[in-house]
Amino acid sequence: MPLFQASGGGPVHAKPTGKKVKKMKFRGTCGEMDEDGSVYSLTRLSLLSLADNMKDVWVKDYADNYMDHYSFRYIMGPFNILPGDLVQELMSLLCSRKQMTRAALHLLLVPQLRVLSMEKCCSLVNSALCPHIAARCQSLWSLDLTGAQQLPSKVLSETLSCLPALRSLSLAGTPCDRCVIRTITSRCRFLRHLDVSRCHFLSPAALLPLGGGVSFSSPGCTATSQSSLPPPASAPLSPLPLSSLLALDIGFGEQEGDPVAVAAYLLLSLPGLERVAMDGLAQATRLIQHREFEQTGEFTDREGIPRLEEVWEGWRHRQGMDSCRRKGEGAEAADEEDEERMLSEGYSGESEEDEGPSCSEEKGRVSQSGDKHLILRLKDVSNVSCDSLDSISRLCPRIHSISVNVVDYEGTRGRSQRSLLAAGLQMWSDQLRSLSLHYSGPLVDLLPALQVAGSSLLSLTLEGVKTSPHTPLLEVIKACPRLRDLHISAEPPTVSQIEEIQEDQQDDRDLPRLPDLRSLTLKFSYEHSQMRPVMSWMSLKRVLRCLLAGSPLLEKLSLVSLPCSLDWVLQDVQILREDQPLFVSLTDLPLGRVQRIEVPRTDVRTETVKSIMLRSKRLRFVDVSCCWQISLSGWFDCKAFRRVEVVWS
Repeated sequence: MPLFQASGGGPVHAKPTGKKVKKMKFRGTCGEMDEDGSVYSLTRLSLLSLADNMKDVWVKDYADNYMDHYSFRYIMGPFNILPGDLVQELMSLLCSRKQMTRAALHLLLVPQLRVLSMEKCCSLVNSALCPHIAARCQSLWSLDLTGAQQLPSKVLSETLSCLPALRSLSLAGTPCDRCVIRTITSRCRFLRHLDVSRCHFLSPAALLPLGGGVSFSSPGCTATSQSSLPPPASAPLSPLPLSSLLALDIGFGEQEGDPVAVAAYLLLSLPGLERVAMDGLAQATRLIQHREFEQTGEFTDREGIPRLEEVWEGWRHRQGMDSCRRKGEGAEAADEEDEERMLSEGYSGESEEDEGPSCSEEKGRVSQSGDKHLILRLKDVSNVSCDSLDSISRLCPRIHSISVNVVDYEGTRGRSQRSLLAAGLQMWSDQLRSLSLHYSGPLVDLLPALQVAGSSLLSLTLEGVKTSPHTPLLEVIKACPRLRDLHISAEPPTVSQIEEIQEDQQDDRDLPRLPDLRSLTLKFSYEHSQMRPVMSWMSLKRVLRCLLAGSPLLEKLSLVSLPCSLDWVLQDVQILREDQPLFVSLTDLPLGRVQRIEVPRTDVRTETVKSIMLRSKRLRFVDVSCCWQISLSGWFDCKAFRRVEVVWS
């Protein structure tokens, strides 16, 4: 057993147990191919062997003889000599196999680690683990503690105060509060990504220190050590260099308008922001566009931050300086070209008469031009409404990803909302890559907007939409030909809308295809008391056949509680595979690259699932929960394919 470096200094040797040393045995892997179908590399095989054997060797010895008896600052063993990226890959492997334990985690917390993600094993994160992270991993660039609800904010603050190199930090769903934000602001000065979503102890105003200009003299946050004390109030810190801030579903503010004021302040004080998800974001963009800053005067006075008019003027000044600098750099390059040309053609002093405006003149023009020059760098925004799209499009012309809540008004207002959506998306029609729409009305209402923005989309998410036997899903596919990810969460057609069941004999050769599709999710809501979904949309089979047959790059497939026969579709797709020419690669056939299939609450049969598992060599996971045509014996038949994990209940 390797030596362990105790906190006191000297090495601690393994205790003699009198037992024979158990020889390591290579147990093999769950398959001979990697997820992409390629042969495992030697590095990957070594990590798999290490993951298979470390539980009975290093982890067992450390857990039995050291973990609860000593406190180690560093552990000298086989893992501290591994490069940080290999340690990170080994941790990911253990988490995905559900083999990560407290002892294994202690052994893998090494100084060379740069990325530490605990999201998949957040139950292991507690007050006892954090001091190990703070002591051993002070060079971390990325830390993800999502879901670690057992951590007191005091422990969070003490840990983060020891991690000054952090660039990315995820605290979603943790007890993060105002004190933690202050520690982040004072200690993590290189931070570019911060996720504090679902932190219910965090008020909107607690985020203000991220934008700088905030005094730390207010009470309510007592530091536990000198190392975590914020700087004195006389020296307010500059804003963090954040490019991404996620803060949805946090705590409430003292006043109803606090989220809007906070969002406006952070938008103006964090010039590098490109990705934002915050409550009040939509109203904040309208407030900035119309310069209605007087609405926030009471809030800024209460929180002790600069007035938004001052922050806005500072933004415009910076923007003018940046514009001047860019023009200066361009002019300098042009002067060099002119100098070279004059040296070859002869000097002429008349060119000075046509000089452009000076830098001071340019700044003066910017200061008098109103808000038309105010451009935010945002590229990814979430949780906005149709009413705010006009303001966002004017302030943020570079948007490539947006999530919109479409309110379902009745009558003319409903039509107005849909027209606002289409008009708002028009601004980014050639650059939008990802679109998420939350709408509780008929899916057909969203078709005009998708026809406006769909040509450039790579990812489309539709949540909460209603469907009928006449829902134009094929038109949606036609409007978005470049999709790589398509996710639809919908309500099935009502019983009164059940269409007549008839065999579909239409020609499929001219149907739209999604040749770049990698991930497909089609999930219908259901009542848990309902054993089987009502087969109310049989023509959906044609759409599914179109998607599965025309998407050879598909890797993830999730079809939940379909209101049509899925077994028939999958059998038909298998027939299409067999009809392909012999020279076609297996990975270019329908479902040839699929790695994960989820088909709960559908009518698939054991024979169909086994056929797919036999032909799809990259398949690693199948979920057939609540599939009423699959019995216990059928599940055991499927589990005979050892390389595939099969879930059934």
